[in-house]
Amino acid sequence: MNQDANRPGIPDALEQRGGLAPETSREVAVDLGVPEAHVYGVGSFYHLLSRPNKKVRVCTGLSCRMGGADEVLAAAEAAGLPVEGVSCLAGCDVPPAVLRGRRVLPAVTVADVERANGEWEQLTSADNADVWKGTVGPLDVDESELAMALHAEPKPLGAAFARASELGAAGVIEQIKVSGLQGRGGAGFPAHIKWNAVAGQAETKRYVVLNADEGEPGTFKDREVMLRRPDLVIEGLAIAAHAVGAKEVYLYLRGEFEVPWGVIEGLIDEAHTSGVYGDIKFHMHAGQGAYICGEETALIEALEGKRGMPRLKPPYPVEVGLFGKPTLMHNVETIGCVPAIIERGADWFRELGRNEAGTKLYCISGHVARPGTYELPLGVTLDELVEAAGGYVGTLKAFSPGGASSGFLPPSERSRPLDFKSLGEVGSMLGSAGVVVLNDTIDMRWATMQSLRFFEDESCGQCAPCRIGTRYLHEALQSNAKGAGNPGTLANVAEAAWQMNEGSICGLGQAAPLPLTTALKHFPEDFAS
Repeated sequence: MNQDANRPGIPDALEQRGGLAPETSREVAVDLGVPEAHVYGVGSFYHLLSRPNKKVRVCTGLSCRMGGADEVLAAAEAAGLPVEGVSCLAGCDVPPAVLRGRRVLPAVTVADVERANGEWEQLTSADNADVWKGTVGPLDVDESELAMALHAEPKPLGAAFARASELGAAGVIEQIKVSGLQGRGGAGFPAHIKWNAVAGQAETKRYVVLNADEGEPGTFKDREVMLRRPDLVIEGLAIAAHAVGAKEVYLYLRGEFEVPWGVIEGLIDEAHTSGVYGDIKFHMHAGQGAYICGEETALIEALEGKRGMPRLKPPYPVEVGLFGKPTLMHNVETIGCVPAIIERGADWFRELGRNEAGTKLYCISGHVARPGTYELPLGVTLDELVEAAGGYVGTLKAFSPGGASSGFLPPSERSRPLDFKSLGEVGSMLGSAGVVVLNDTIDMRWATMQSLRFFEDESCGQCAPCRIGTRYLHEALQSNAKGAGNPGTLANVAEAAWQMNEGSICGLGQAAPLPLTTALKHFPEDFAS
């Protein structure tokens, strides 16, 4: 199932049928020379392959549901479209987002659905579906104060890589260390530790992998980086490969990113043709619909043609990663910071932040005037971020600082720095900085239900604490709602959360209880009878 190909990066038989239609498993098995059971077993794991009859998918994430997704889904069903609700499509800033085939349409309305007249191929949106770009800003900031500068024009490839070549591999890694760059995908792990670990392995065959499987509800920054500044992505990957001694780079983009795929693919073709990076080769791979593949070892499993199920660790990918070789993996924003660090210096980057180093791409959606992606110093407060986004719409009731995985915080935390350490102190996390703002029209039991549904749907099912726990939490809250707020139905939530946190293989099971436990803690009145 792992192969380089044109969009969307799957075998022709699957592409023509849209997934695992009857007889497709056998045909693909013959083409690839693998058992039919393997093809079906892998294909049935992924949403985009397992239900080929569903050509239209409406995002039912929290931000999209607040933006009218339920009405759009109902209209599509009434119109006879082959439709279903799905997890987050990385379009939280342009709700409701709808996937038509492999293309995400922003801000789809009931009128758009009615205009399609029952033909899914005709479904479009009032916005230009071919230029799926949201708001970025603030645009009046001096570019010298920004690492990513999403509003700036892409630069020709090679300048930062040439500087990296002058510094040498050890010099580059030292710059990454001094800069204080932390992973921008969720955990905030110091980047230089990964780089040193891969570079220090005895095995000389090494890989660099880009994690562009952006699926955390509330998060869409990587989409904007790939659309607006693909040069930062390719240049950063080349510098990383040079530093750790890798000659091959794999880019894993979520299957719904058809438009970003085309942008990145074009720049890779340019890099290969020009030879600007010497013998470093880039390979593109499309995910097929599985949030769990945002976890690094699950992503590696998917790249190797397997179900995207997380591996037990240790060993870590820096030791035994892709194809059993040492592997450096970063998400899009992390790798996109690298060119600026190399060109402008580690000290410059470190001083951009407040309590922690650098700038940060904050995604903000929900009840704000201008949802979008804002590059600000790492450690700004919610109020500062919302000010950049045009202000609150209504009265603040709650917010998620890092997507669904971070749970909910009350207005009393609006002045807390949005950074890795400060949010950890209150049992939350910055994660991918997918900030979702809720005003006082929102019932927190309803909001929590959306997150619990997401985690139950996206659990890979490998380990019992997560597989059973996500279902239990969802059913417990449903019972609470049916019981008119009977608190007895939620009596065992804390115990279930502990079991999930201690026993789950990966972060999904550990984070899944947070929406419910934090909502119960900070908004108990919404769960009372």
